[in-house]
Amino acid sequence: MKMSKLLLILCCVLGVSSDVLHEGGQIGGCSDSDGEMMYTLEGEELWYADFKYGTGVMPQPDFIDPIRFPEGTYEEAVADLQICKTNLQVCRQAMKDLPVEQDPPEPPIIYIRDALELKVKNTLICHVTGFYPAPVEVFWTKNGKDVTNGTSINVPSPNKDGSFTQISRLEFIPQLGDIYSCSVEHVALSEPLTAIWDVRTTPPSVGPLVFCGAGLTVGLLGVAAGIFFFIKGYKRS
Repeated sequence: MKMSKLLLILCCVLGVSSDVLHEGGQIGGCSDSDGEMMYTLEGEELWYADFKYGTGVMPQPDFIDPIRFPEGTYEEAVADLQICKTNLQVCRQAMKDLPVEQDPPEPPIIYIRDALELKVKNTLICHVTGFYPAPVEVFWTKNGKDVTNGTSINVPSPNKDGSFTQISRLEFIPQLGDIYSCSVEHVALSEPLTAIWDVRTTPPSVGPLVFCGAGLTVGLLGVAAGIFFFIKGYKRS
């Protein structure tokens, strides 16, 4: 068995009042060449370490009061990464003869973060879940061409059944007619899974107004004709 990934998981429950509990988590992972560290609240990312650019990132939405992390959080993540890599070597040696269970991911789901407005910057989200072991690889395309700028992927998050979830993001500016896709690769898949999302807007329907106007016109003509024949018949009598 070739083992290349080790995930160390630490979860905790945070109490914010006497009758309300919020579930927070700290998730770390590493390989021989890379690593991840993330803090979550209610399953949502609050902070993660971007080891490629040497900084911490807080992908929190603009409409909430941001949760701050103290200075030195990124440096602690770097130290934890080194410990993880040391433990990886120990675990690889201890587990080298154990069979590896593999579960493929469910088909990915693409959705948009904010309401669609053409030519306004937004974020596409590709949600992948149900796979084991972690991680997956996610690739984006725009109109059939590979896209790497503006893409990111979070650390695998454990599910209650032992499988994992990962989310990839693509920052983009919607243009009418553009077609985007995210493709997912995993060791349990013989070929990638792909989901497609296209930029389109539906103009307001004018059908009911047209039919209503036509019906009103026909109705008025009928009333006018009835009055005409009534008056004509009355004069004859």
